[in-house]
Amino acid sequence: MWWWRTTSSDPAGDTAVLSSAERERAARIKDPERAAAFVTGRTVVRGLLGEVLGVQPQSVPLGRAPCPDCGDREHGPPALLSPGTPPRISLSHTAGHGLLAVARFPVGVDLEQRRPLDLATVGGKALTARERAVLAAAPAADHSALFFRCWTRKEAVLKAVGTGIVKPLDELDVRPEQPGHALVTAGLPGRERAWLIRDLALPAPLVAAVAVPREHGGNRFQRAGQAR
Repeated sequence: MWWWRTTSSDPAGDTAVLSSAERERAARIKDPERAAAFVTGRTVVRGLLGEVLGVQPQSVPLGRAPCPDCGDREHGPPALLSPGTPPRISLSHTAGHGLLAVARFPVGVDLEQRRPLDLATVGGKALTARERAVLAAAPAADHSALFFRCWTRKEAVLKAVGTGIVKPLDELDVRPEQPGHALVTAGLPGRERAWLIRDLALPAPLVAAVAVPREHGGNRFQRAGQAR
């Protein structure tokens, strides 16, 4: 697992290693800083995956798998499209930072930058009734940390499922009162399974989580390291 940070002093990303679809996507981003961050992020991701696969960054078969719900690749999860059984991957970006996970089993990661929020507005849409009660019982100073623990855990497990946020978040309880990790059940109807979610230790104000199937929870995770 790797995380990275891009700043205005970082060298520009290399569009030559990007796919034509990635270059087209970058061209559609109107904000120059966001476009540069996208190119730099994909350059880093392709470099890391190239090292894992033993190929040049431009040869990394990075694309999208079909959505497990509807089969559409347009909003399917990021995937390596090489023949055989390639590693599973998950990506997340926030405010100039990125996170990449690679595993031989389903994996999901989410990365957010903690910030003040109007919890009265967002909490009802993103939290279960029990999670809202946990936040209500906590000191106000802890609300932001607890909310983003909930959010990153939910995103991570839904990315591991492969659907992303297609179901109401207020139906998925991720036990924010339990620091460090949580066990939850999630998945498409008839295909639910147990997932282990672990909080990742990254420098504040970053908040991150990784989710894997419970049966792989005993696997040793390499601590998130800075890619550059």
